[in-house]
Amino acid sequence: MNKFVKGLAAAGVAAAMSQGAFAACGNVTIAEMNWASAEFMANVDKMILEAGYGCSVEMIPGATLTTFASMDTKGVPDVAPELWTQAVENPLKAALASGSLHSVNAKPIAGAGEGWVVPDYTLVNHPELKTVLDIIEHPELFPFNEDPSKGAFVGCPAGWGCQQVNANLFRAFDMEAKGWVLVDPGSAAGLDGAMAKAVQREEDYFGYYWSPTAMMGKYSMEMVDFGVPFTEMDHWTNCITQANCIEPQQSAWSASEINTIVTDSFIKNNDPKAVAYFGKRVFPAAEMGEMLVYMGDNQASGSDAAVEFLINYEDLWTQWVGVQAANLIKKSLN
Repeated sequence: MNKFVKGLAAAGVAAAMSQGAFAACGNVTIAEMNWASAEFMANVDKMILEAGYGCSVEMIPGATLTTFASMDTKGVPDVAPELWTQAVENPLKAALASGSLHSVNAKPIAGAGEGWVVPDYTLVNHPELKTVLDIIEHPELFPFNEDPSKGAFVGCPAGWGCQQVNANLFRAFDMEAKGWVLVDPGSAAGLDGAMAKAVQREEDYFGYYWSPTAMMGKYSMEMVDFGVPFTEMDHWTNCITQANCIEPQQSAWSASEINTIVTDSFIKNNDPKAVAYFGKRVFPAAEMGEMLVYMGDNQASGSDAAVEFLINYEDLWTQWVGVQAANLIKKSLN
């Protein structure tokens, strides 16, 4: 949809609001985080709160640590739509226990997380590959371009936190002895380029990535079950994530914790129906991936993508809101 039409749709939100058809909601500040999925989600929330519940929404630029610190100490912003909470685990627990902050949705994006991935066609062409344990027995399917007699596992660039985790899991699964090479892609661009090149050539590919991202959606990558349980958190924290881990144990990747966090004042001072919306709002991985691809391919902003989403995924988002709010939101898009 072109930007003129998107502009009309956004204007429709304001027009609908001016009709005074809402119960009072109040002023709401939302963190617009500095990555694509969070930017998109924040703008969907903005449009739904404004058009459906009559809120007056202000977007505040954010990032995980700075947004949490501001919410924790100042009570601003009111909402962090996509907060990766492992980075602030201990202070968040304290804030939740005190009641100053609340988690209103413990899984706003289905299928989000980190791990080891392959293209979807690899799993179709090789149905015997059901887990990481199965894959590492077949390095011949993923030949390393510098030595085709070995399999290539593409890890994280040097300096990334996940680099050490991949290196230790590579050792834990004894992959070198089984014929694998741990490939350092050199940079984020190198990591993306390795994946894109393999898929464009319809070659099998095995490596680290995370979701939700445009790359996972655009290239139909699948997160593979490790085939083993997650080790104890103490071992993960004090060994697998560390450079001096002597005997890493086999483990699934640590589960990512993503929450929608709101302030206590938001819950107390705003329409309860608007608060309830956040608890129902879950983006399936496929739809989120499609919207991130849309943003990347069209150089679209989060607000552009939000309009696109509300127009094309009505069957999904209307499950998150009441009938009256749904009708108001649909009216704003006409």
